[in-house]
Amino acid sequence: MIGVLYLAALQVDITPAQGEISVGESKFFLCEVVGDAKEIDWFAPNGEKLSPGRPDISVSKNDESSSTLTIYNANIDHAGMYKCVAKSGDKESQGTVIVKIFQKLTFQNAPSPQEFNEEDNADIICDVISSPPPTIIWKYKKIRIQPETDVRFKVLSNNHLQIRGIKKTDEGDYTCEGRIMARGEIDLRVIKVIVNVKPSIRTRYTELNATADINQAVTLACYADGYPEPTVTWARANIVLESNGKYSLNEDGSELTIKNVNKLDEGDYQCIARNKAGENRKEVTLSVFVQPKITFLENQTASELEEQITLTCEATGDPTPNIIWSFGRRVFTENEQASWTRPEKHKSLDGNVIVRSDARVSSLTLKYVQFTDAGQYLCTARNSIGQDIQSMYLEVRYSPKIQGPAAVVTWEGNPANITCEALAHPAASVLWFRDGQMLPSANTTNIKIYNTPAVSFLEVTPESQNDFGSYNCTATNVIGTESKEFVLVQADVPSAPSIERVEPYSSTAMVEFDEPASSGGVPILKYKAEWRIAGQDWTDKEYEAEDGLNLITIVGLKPETTYEVKISAINGKGEGESSAPESFKTQPVRKCLSLSAFFSLSPSLSYVPSTLFTHQPPLLSAAADLTTHNASLPWTLLDLTPRRCIACPACTSVFYMWTCVFVLVCVRVFKQFPENCCVTAASHLSSASQ
Repeated sequence: MIGVLYLAALQVDITPAQGEISVGESKFFLCEVVGDAKEIDWFAPNGEKLSPGRPDISVSKNDESSSTLTIYNANIDHAGMYKCVAKSGDKESQGTVIVKIFQKLTFQNAPSPQEFNEEDNADIICDVISSPPPTIIWKYKKIRIQPETDVRFKVLSNNHLQIRGIKKTDEGDYTCEGRIMARGEIDLRVIKVIVNVKPSIRTRYTELNATADINQAVTLACYADGYPEPTVTWARANIVLESNGKYSLNEDGSELTIKNVNKLDEGDYQCIARNKAGENRKEVTLSVFVQPKITFLENQTASELEEQITLTCEATGDPTPNIIWSFGRRVFTENEQASWTRPEKHKSLDGNVIVRSDARVSSLTLKYVQFTDAGQYLCTARNSIGQDIQSMYLEVRYSPKIQGPAAVVTWEGNPANITCEALAHPAASVLWFRDGQMLPSANTTNIKIYNTPAVSFLEVTPESQNDFGSYNCTATNVIGTESKEFVLVQADVPSAPSIERVEPYSSTAMVEFDEPASSGGVPILKYKAEWRIAGQDWTDKEYEAEDGLNLITIVGLKPETTYEVKISAINGKGEGESSAPESFKTQPVRKCLSLSAFFSLSPSLSYVPSTLFTHQPPLLSAAADLTTHNASLPWTLLDLTPRRCIACPACTSVFYMWTCVFVLVCVRVFKQFPENCCVTAASHLSSASQ
C-alpha cells in the first residue's frame, strides 16, 4: 500500500507501489520526488532512519530528486512499512510502501533417484515447505496420477507417494509438483524411480544341455536378468567353482568353461544369480559327447562350361554326423543322406550334380558349370546332439549375359529408357552403338547414358522419326563379349473403340463400348465421349480409363430427342479416331404405379392377371375387369414367358431392362433379382387369391 502526502509543492512516489519478497530474495524500491527537495531519507518499519552503510538494507541517492532502497537476502524481520521522506526547508512530503516477506516453495528432501525392490510397497519421498502450506500434485510421465482410479497409488498425509506392489513397469520419472494457489506459485522436482528386480535365469539347456569334445573345453552358459545386473557364480556339489587350471569364468560369470572335458565332468552344475533384490538358482546338466565339427571346406573357382568341379567337406563328431550340401533353398540329396558307415551316391534329376559321401568326407560334383552355379554353398554336419554349418563360395567366371526388354515404346518428345543389364564375372564394360556408331556421338544431344555396376540405361528423347529403330548394347569382359539389339518403337494413338449398345432414358443414356483393338503401344489414359442433336455442335466429356471401364453415362439430355454419340480413346501420344456415331432417342417422362397402389389391387383379385399396370389407374373393385382400363391407357407391352407384363419405359433408372414396379416388388418383397420378377409377382398374386 502506498500513501502520498502533499505539502506545498513536494510530491513523493515509490515504485513499485507494494512489495512481496520471497525469503532469501532481494528487491529494490525507487523513491522519486516532484519538487525541489533538499533531503530524501528512508525510514525502517521501526521508525529508524536507514543509513547507507547497512549490509542487509542499502540506501543510495541517485540524484537530487530520487533515492533507492534495496533489501538484500530478505528474511521475516524485513517485513513492514517503509517510508520515504522528502524535505525542503519547512516543507515535507512522504510516501510509504508495505513490504511482505513470504516463504517460497522449498524442496527440503526430494532425492533422485530413489530405489525400490519389485513387489515392495514403495514410498517416494518429496518434502516441500512454503507459506502458506503447498498443494502437492504427483505426475508420472507428465500425466497426473489419479489414486481414485488406481488403488495401487496413494498420496500419504506427508505428501509422499505410495505405490503398492511396485512393478518394473512403474519405473521412470515421477514429478512432485508443489502449488500455492494464493499467489499462483508453482515449482517441481523430477524424481527418477528405479525398480530393482530379483534375478531370473535363462540357460541354453536343462538336460544334456552342454556337450564337449573329449579333451576339449566346453562352456556352460547361464544368463541372468534382473535389476541391478545380477552377479553370477557357479557351484558343483555345493562347492563354489573359481577360475583355476580346470575351470575359467568370463568377466560377468555367466559362462563357465570346463577345460579338458572327460566323463568325470558329467553331472549337475548350479548357476547362482544374486543382486540387492534377491537370489535365484538353476541347474545345468553336462553330458560329454563330441559335437560335429567341419574340419575342411575351401572356396573354389571355376569357369563357365568347365567339364566339372568338385567341392569337398570333411567333418568329425560322435555320434558320426551326416553331411548335407545345400545351395539356396536346394538340398542336394535323394532319400536318405549319405552316412559314413553307408556310402551312397546321390544324383540330381538333371544328372549334372552328384553327391558322394564316404567315411568323414562328402563331395559335391557339378558338371558343365553354369554361371548360375556361382554363390554360397553350405555344408552341414549333423548328429543327434548338434550340428556345424560352414559355407564356401564358388566363384564362376563367365562372359556377359545381357538382359532387358527388347522393345521400348515411346513417342516424339517423350524420354524413354532402354535397359541393358549385363550379368558377368568379372564385371563387364558396356558400350552403346547405333548403325555402328558409338553413342553418344558429338551430334546427338537427345541421347544420354547412365551406368550402374550391373546396368546401363540409354535415355533417348526422340526428336524425329529417325530416332526410332534399333540400338545395340555390347558388354565385354576378359572372358568374352555379348551384344543385343534393342528396338525403340514409335507409339501410335489408340484405334477407335466400338459402341456395343446405347440404353437411353429421359435425360441420360448409358453407352456400352468395347476397348480399342490397339492401345498404340502405351496405356490408354482416358476415354472421350461426344454427343449432339443431329446437325448441332458436339458436346464432349473425358473419363479416366480405369480397369474394366466399358460403360459410361452421358447426362443433360432432353426427353424424346434423337442424339448421336461417338467414343474415342486417348493415350500419352494423343487422341485416336472416334467410333462411328451411334444414334438413339431419349424416352419420354412418364409416371409409374406406386408400390402401395400396386398392392391395393392384389388382395381382391380372383385370378392371375394377364397384364400388370405401370400407369397410375384408379383403384379397382374385386369384380373389375383390368382389361377395360387397358384399352384407354398408353401401355407398352413386354412379353415375358410364361406371363405377359406391362413395362413403363420411364421407370428403368435402376435396372435398364426391367420396370421400377417390378424391381421394387422383387427386391423388397420377394427377395429376388429382376429377371424373376414377372413370374414371381404373378404367382404371388395367384396364391393370394386362392
